[in-house]
Formats: sequence, C-alpha cells, structure tokens
Amino acid sequence: MDRLAEQMQARTSGLTHTETYGEVTKILGLLVEIAGFGSTLSIGSHVHLRPKDGVDIPCEVVGFKDNHALLMPFGMLEGVGLGCRAYIQDNQPVIMPDDRWLGRVINALGKPIDGKGPLTNGAHPIPLKNKPPAPHARQRLGPQLDLGVRAVNSFLAMKQGQRMGIFSGSGVGKSVLLSMMARYTKADVSVIGLVGERGREVQEFLEDDLGEDGLARSVVIVATGDEPALMRRQAAYVTLATAEYFRSQGKQVLCLIDSVTRFAMAQREIGLSAGEPPTSKGYPPTTFGELARLLERAGPGVQGEGSITGLFSVLVEGDDSNEPISDAVRGIVDGHIMMEREIADRGRYPAINVLKSVSRAMPDVLNEEQNEVIRRAKQVITTYEDMAELIRLGAYRRGSDPKVDEALVLYPQIEEFLRQNKDDKTYIEEGFQELASILGMPYA
Repeated sequence: MDRLAEQMQARTSGLTHTETYGEVTKILGLLVEIAGFGSTLSIGSHVHLRPKDGVDIPCEVVGFKDNHALLMPFGMLEGVGLGCRAYIQDNQPVIMPDDRWLGRVINALGKPIDGKGPLTNGAHPIPLKNKPPAPHARQRLGPQLDLGVRAVNSFLAMKQGQRMGIFSGSGVGKSVLLSMMARYTKADVSVIGLVGERGREVQEFLEDDLGEDGLARSVVIVATGDEPALMRRQAAYVTLATAEYFRSQGKQVLCLIDSVTRFAMAQREIGLSAGEPPTSKGYPPTTFGELARLLERAGPGVQGEGSITGLFSVLVEGDDSNEPISDAVRGIVDGHIMMEREIADRGRYPAINVLKSVSRAMPDVLNEEQNEVIRRAKQVITTYEDMAELIRLGAYRRGSDPKVDEALVLYPQIEEFLRQNKDDKTYIEEGFQELASILGMPYA
C-alpha cells in the first residue's frame, strides 16, 4: 500500500495546476457561446479561446443564456470554430503597476506598445474593476491644483482630488486642452487614457502635444477606435487602476480620460450584444451604472494616501449638451468645463465658455481677493455678451451706458487673457495678477 502511494505521488508531483475548459457551441458576430464550464464562471470572468493553429484569444464573460456563457473577445476571432476549447482563467483580472511605468505607453491588456522593451511589474496587484474607497474613509479635497492653463486656474479653479468633465463637440480642442494640463500640471504623476482615439493621432499627441517632459512623468494607456469594444472599455479600467496605484503611494495624480463617451459607446456595444434592452439613444441600463462606478474611483484616497484629480472629456454628440451621456456625467462629476464651437470658430483657444462652466469646489479654493477679481471679470463678460448683438449691428451708441462702455474696452483684453497657446503656461498667481491688471484692480 505504501509503495502504491509513493507511485501515485511520483506521478502527480509534476502537476502544478488544473485547467477548466468548455467548448464553443455558437459564434454570432463577435459574440461567442460556450458550454461545459459548470459553475466556475461569473460575469467579468476571463476565458482564453485556443484555436488549433493559433495563439490564445482572451475573452470576457458578458452574460449567460440557456446554460451557455456569452463571451466577447479582446481580439479578432481568426481560427475559432465550433468545438474550439475555451480555458477558464481562475484569478481575478488585475494589473501590477510600478513606478518604472512612468514614460511608458501601454495597451488595454497592460502590455507595452512603445517599443521600449518589457514592463517591470510591481509587487501589488490592482483589480481592473476596483471599488472606490469607502465614502466615510475618504479624505476631503485638498488645496488648489495648478494646471498651467489661465482660464481653468482662474475661472474654474480645481482642488486636488476633484473630478471635472470637459464637454464639447468634435474638433473643438478637448485633446489639446488635456495635453496642456498633463504637461504643465503641478501634480506628481499624470495617467492618461486614450479611449477609442484615432490611430494616427496617438503619436501626434505623444510627440507634439504631450512632449518629452510631459511623457516622462506620465503613463499613457491607448485603445484605438478600430479595436474591439472590450479593449476600448478596458483601457478606461486600466487607466483608473494605474492611477489608484500611484494614489496608494501617497502621490497627487492627474488622471485624464479622452473620452468617456467612447467608453460608454463600447459599453453600449457590449450590452446590446449580450441582449440588454436599449434605452435612451440605444444605451442599455448598465452603461450609466458603469459610468458611475468608473468615475467614482477617482478622487481623494483614505488617510495616508494621495488623491486622483480626474479630468474626463465628453464628446457631445451633435453639439447637444443634453444628450444622455453628457447628462449622466454632469450628475456624477464635481463640475464641468464647456467648450463651444462658436468660440473656436472665432479663433480663441482653448474655446472655454467661462460663463457656462462650473467648478463646484471653486468658492472654497480662492481667497476673497481672488474671488472678487473673478466676479468682476464675469460681470464685464456678461455685460458685453448681453449687448453683443446690438454692438455688432451698430445699434449701440457709446455713452448710453457706462457699464457697456467699460465692457467695450475690457472685453477684448479679457478675451486675449483667455486665449492661450499650447506651448504657453501660466501659473496661478501670474494669471490673477494679469487679470487684475486688465480690470484695474489692486492685487497683492
């Protein structure tokens, strides 16, 4: 009996783990059904399809139907057919960021795509779908974060740990504004997610907009628009997970995602493929829940950690600021920066409408002297824009209203103040001194 036990132990000593697998029973577009998995799978589980003559294709479980699991792939389904084996990954999907990731460009699977060699993995795994810190344990927002952009530092001052949405239609300058903030911010680290970005623009963003200095203290996660929906969605998860790692190290992190709308579109594609009912503009109900879970992960950490200041661009479909995704994001974040095509058309960049934009933390950020300067500047802008139509038509006569006369002189100077080249940076105090000088107000 002892001899038999020794023989069995010798035969099994080389077995390090077991593999659980099912088989493909149906393929419909990018939706794959598998059977034979038992009770080992759940929503979000990762499965690898293994064609006979190809490499493994990672997939994710997005639903169940009639005792079959529904998968969507992270890549193309070349070589996959009926009966193809599907191997189940036991562990939870995680990434393992490290300080040496700074200056690197990676994809949604956490693999390098910049040609600089393999990544060095850290010691602490971060779940891709991590939960935000408990509300009662989070710190409060910190002091003002210098972003190097005059219009934002003055009219839309942000605290460390605040979350803001940047709303605009296509081609109005969201990406350039985000790159200016990433390059000039006083935050310790920038984590940038390019979700659904045009492939040709990635290198332009890295070299022309972000630059060597900006990239050196950034991690950039890229999923281009031609990649599968799961890759585009996961790029946003990897962006937040990477930012959470640096926050846990006590750093002030600037997290940028361009754009949240393309994340929502990817979630819509996944939800509809899994059989969810469409609601407003075809978005299934899970889209809005996923948006909240994603954006809530940004913000201050618990005691002893740093914070994640989030800037999330929203591509406003049809320039309609009340479309579903814009409405949902505005209800989640702590303020919104509205960029308008009309302002861009007259050549003022960044094309921010400071009257329609709001920072919910702003009254507590600035001191009384700074708040007075901003109130005065907004009064001048409002006075001019209320009379703009009459002024353009030549129906207003100088001397009719002293406030309008003053606005005619000061408004062009304020417009020039709000205009900023992408290669220019202005720190907080410099901006307020310049704006106070334009308004003829004392500023210490």
